[in-house]
Amino acid sequence: MTQLRSHSRLVRKLQEALGDQLCVALDDPTVVEIMCNPDGRLFIERLGHGIAPAGELSPAAAEVVIGSVAHALQSEADDEKPIISGELPIGGHRFEGLLPPVVASPAFTIRRRASRLIPLDDYVRSKIMTEAQANVLRSAIESRLNIVISGGTGSGKTTLANAVIAEIIENAPADRIVVLEDTAEIQCEAENAVCLHTSDQVDMARLLKSTMRLRPDRIIVGEVRDGAALTLLKAWNTGHPGGVTTIHSNNAMSALRRLEQLTSEVSQQPMKEVIGEAVDLVVSIERAGRTRRVREVIHVERHNGTQYQIDHYAETEEDTHAA
Repeated sequence: MTQLRSHSRLVRKLQEALGDQLCVALDDPTVVEIMCNPDGRLFIERLGHGIAPAGELSPAAAEVVIGSVAHALQSEADDEKPIISGELPIGGHRFEGLLPPVVASPAFTIRRRASRLIPLDDYVRSKIMTEAQANVLRSAIESRLNIVISGGTGSGKTTLANAVIAEIIENAPADRIVVLEDTAEIQCEAENAVCLHTSDQVDMARLLKSTMRLRPDRIIVGEVRDGAALTLLKAWNTGHPGGVTTIHSNNAMSALRRLEQLTSEVSQQPMKEVIGEAVDLVVSIERAGRTRRVREVIHVERHNGTQYQIDHYAETEEDTHAA
């Protein structure tokens, strides 16, 4: 009970520091990201509207926000630990806070968790992807192919991953799904699912090793960003097909090169053959003005020792018509 009261006080303190406007924004399903710059200026990104100014927040209030999140994460925010990464106690949104000396004044960003699952049909209706691309994805899911979703910051990788996972659950409702994340963003409504989160003591590589003992049918990693990529690829290659992950890259081929860089962190070599064997489909999504679009989808056959053997699917509506 004492712990519950302490959490309630922390949430109230955080809400007061954020102010009514930002609290309302956190409840707005169209909001993608809230940004507070070191000069105190606030910006909010909304779906279909891009980034717009949203007033100011005092340095003292921004510092209270960062300190409150640090407290919720059972950490400290000070000169020695000026970077706080984790989940906001309100809504579980992704939070990144910065304090001097790495910035002139307190700054933070809040990446709001998607509150509504967007099905693949809606992606087609909104012209984010073509009907042909959606059919390729559905076929890959049915065939238990391993899917890598690539894109830059704010491109919608996780939202698309959630749509793919929803299709997996509809296609194979009996599958046991294990989800691994740094921050809780994946939406998985499977009846038989286990969701694991990294911590300061347990990294992604350690979670992946534990996953092998959890009897998964499909392994889903929110985002690969370090040498744990090699552990995931090996898991996909050893009897656990049909997985999904996201990766930060600008296009489909650069996603494969990024995987090479990550695997070389622990293997001293890029493991191209392992990548070519484990990765079946790469879907590249990008920001396009105020919206997003699936730029390309490639099927990876293998790496022949010299290069990846891939099949390119039609990239956009324009490419489809041109062909």
